[in-house]
Amino acid sequence: MKRIAMMASFASLMACAGGPPPENPSAPGAMRPNVDQAREARGLEQAESECARQGKHAVSQRVEGETVYGCAD
Repeated sequence: MKRIAMMASFASLMACAGGPPPENPSAPGAMRPNVDQAREARGLEQAESECARQGKHAVSQRVEGETVYGCAD
């Protein structure tokens, strides 16, 4: 009887171990879309300020899920 209980425990443990990874609430912007929007708005403002000093305007693009800012004429 102990052997069956031990096998059942082992089987359930292995089933749980193979599941999807838990969400990471400490990851930047995880489960908080407003944080991502605020971060991108702040980045755009900084890029616009820096580009204006150079007499250019800011441009943005998405590269591998990240927003990258640059200056253009």
